Amino acid sequence: MQVIILSTFHQVILAVVIVWIFCAILTLTNVFGETEAENGYYARTDIRMSVLTDTAWFRFPYPGQWGLPTVSTAGMLGMLAGIIASMLESIGDYYACARLAGAPPPPTHAVNRGIMIEGLGSIIAGIWGTGNGTTSYSENIGAIGITKVGSRRVVQSSALIMIAFGVLSKFGALFVTMPDPIIGGVFCIMFGMITAVGISNLQYVDMNSTRNMSIFGFAMLMGLVLPQWLNDPANAASIQTGSQTLDQILLVLLKTSMFVGGAIGFTLDNTVPGSPQERGILAWREQLVDNADDDASDAYAGKHDATYDFPAIMPYIRKVRAFKFLPICPTFNVNAYKYCCRKKQAVRNPETAVRTPETVATQF
Repeated sequence: MQVIILSTFHQVILAVVIVWIFCAILTLTNVFGETEAENGYYARTDIRMSVLTDTAWFRFPYPGQWGLPTVSTAGMLGMLAGIIASMLESIGDYYACARLAGAPPPPTHAVNRGIMIEGLGSIIAGIWGTGNGTTSYSENIGAIGITKVGSRRVVQSSALIMIAFGVLSKFGALFVTMPDPIIGGVFCIMFGMITAVGISNLQYVDMNSTRNMSIFGFAMLMGLVLPQWLNDPANAASIQTGSQTLDQILLVLLKTSMFVGGAIGFTLDNTVPGSPQERGILAWREQLVDNADDDASDAYAGKHDATYDFPAIMPYIRKVRAFKFLPICPTFNVNAYKYCCRKKQAVRNPETAVRTPETVATQF
């Protein structure tokens, strides 16, 4: 007798499909209510059936399909506030994704590259007129924790599938018919996983310290409470700075839970006295992958972690020294900028230049 063992990924997909079919059967047999006031209405599969029937089979999006993009100061500043909040969330997503996938923490150049790609994606989205920016989604991070699938090939294949669904509109509209309770159940598991991963980073911090427990508890509470309080229209009107644009920026930022909690935690952690060991800085630094001082010989000697390197072209990248000044390049070296600044200072003031190990030219 052969026993078939399903992977976690197939278990999740199979559970969603089974419940979806079960909801369809109960919808056809009229077990669920037909109005919003009746029980089970939102579990029906035919609530948004008109989206599936009215959608064309093929649709080819193109730049400027809704007209030329418009730019205004108020709109730009409002979107800038949203982008800043999204960047902070994305940085947290990068570290959470690396932890769930069993990869080293992302170095500086990898984080820079991720933020740059999100910016380019937002520009392309604006040209295409999608009405939304491009950013990392915490739901996808939670999906990695649930399915245990973190392969780049899977992500690339998923991107191609989404492009195909964008052209074959019927297949994309099919997923709109998924009942809300199924989506809610999956989200509960995903966001629970994300929360657990985020809190697990505190293992480097001394949580027996009253200082750390107070900062963590206050930041967590305010991150949950303040955005909910501002969601009430009556409370949102309490932000009155005299500038409508500034009010909009502050409202966007303060309605973002991750920004509020992160800003409060960052401010308190850097202002309330505490030792580096108590704050977990020493233990965290040991986990980081810092390739800033690695040169080509170290890389080929096996001392360099290639997780976040470019595929195939790294030997050519390492031969060009100018790439060490490019913040998105795997060979990026912060010390290169410091060396150039000291060299310029020495040229301008040769008599005051002090020859120390820091000012002597080093390999970079």
